[in-house]
Parts: sequence; C-alpha cells; structure tokens
Amino acid sequence: MTIHLVGGGRDEAWYAELYGPFLAEAGAQPEVACLLLDEGDVPEQFERWSGALTAAAPCRPRAVPVVPGAAFDPAVLDGADAVFVGGGLTPEYASALAGPLGRRLAERPLPYAGFSAGAAIAAGRAVVGGWLSGGVPVCPEETAEDLDEIEVRDGLGLIAPAVDVHAAQWGTLGRLVEAVARGAVPYGLAIDENTAVTVRGAGARVRGAGRVHLVRPDGGEAAAVRSYRAGEELPL
Repeated sequence: MTIHLVGGGRDEAWYAELYGPFLAEAGAQPEVACLLLDEGDVPEQFERWSGALTAAAPCRPRAVPVVPGAAFDPAVLDGADAVFVGGGLTPEYASALAGPLGRRLAERPLPYAGFSAGAAIAAGRAVVGGWLSGGVPVCPEETAEDLDEIEVRDGLGLIAPAVDVHAAQWGTLGRLVEAVARGAVPYGLAIDENTAVTVRGAGARVRGAGRVHLVRPDGGEAAAVRSYRAGEELPL
C-alpha cells in the first residue's frame, strides 16, 4: 500500500501534482471513498474535495461521513478503489478511525491519501494537537486542535513516523520537534502546505511547493531536523 500525505493547502495549481499520483495508483477512473468529519458541512466539504480530485485525474469520489462519537463501519469502503481522508479536528478523526479503518487497511490495503488531519492520523502514534509542553508554548495556540498539552494518540498504523502538518504556515514544526525530543513519538515528518510525501516501504519522496521536515532524536532530550524539497528522497 502506498501512502500519500498532504500537509494542507488549497492552491488549485497544485492539485494534479499532489493528488494525481494517488489516483493513478488506484486505477482507471477509480472510486474514491472520501472520509470527511461530519460537523454539519459534509456536502460542502465533499463538493470541494470532489472538485479537487476530479481536477487532478478522472475519478469517482464518494462521500463517507465520519460521525464524531459513532462507531465507524469499515464495510462502507466495499467497492472503493482508494481511500481519501480529509481535514478537520484531528482528535475526532483519530478517535473514530484509528481502530476500525486501521484494521481494514491492514487486511485489505488500498491506496491511501490523507490531507491535513488525514495525514496526521496515518501514523502508528499520531500527534493530534496541543500547543504546550509542560506549560511552555511550542507552537501557536490557534493550532492546538482544542487541546492544551501536546497529545499523542493511536493512529491508523500505516507508517512509523508521526506526522504534523501546515508546518511552515502554522508553525507546527516546533510541536513535532518537542514530541520527538521527549520521546512521545519515535520520529516524525512535518509537512508544509501544498506539499506531499509519498511513502513506499522504507522510502519516501517529496513533491509539491514546499518542504518536508524529517525530525529524529539527537541524544538526550534533543532532536535533529533535516528538510527536503520536491523531487528529493528521504529515508524512513
């Protein structure tokens, strides 16, 4: 299974670059199950994502609401050729999907694309929000996802590194650095907007407008960061 992680952003000029490879792997005119957090605006979300995906390549998007607090039935993926998980409150996506969707994709893999929250929950241990570490700010409060302290929860288990998103635009790289430095996650990827990383096995490749920042432990309570541009490979 190939994993495509998009760090956010809505620049239409990058749709083909960001989503085209994901759709190509799903086959000719694939049916794409679009999992979208139901906050009363699924039709509006689906209109946007249907437009984005069909602009990238011929496909057949299908809306699948993710209802907060309700059990997710993976049978809704039957007939789908690929899975797309959209943005919204990351903790709600993780709570709803980590178990059932993770198990379903482990048993019957499909090409996976995650945008923003959908990228963050792809990890085995997912950074779902927060802006404080021991009461000390590490990123802007408005990026906290309604949480205070950095919080890590079970994710889908599709990839080993944790993921944070909107890295350059929202200043979330600091949150991921802190999570890695204190050992809350093994290592991580912070992805800029309008930027994607494609993960295949132990390797990954960057595409899009910005950078992907690989964060690894660096002894004690420290972390090292290396940034990669479009076209570059990074080791996982």
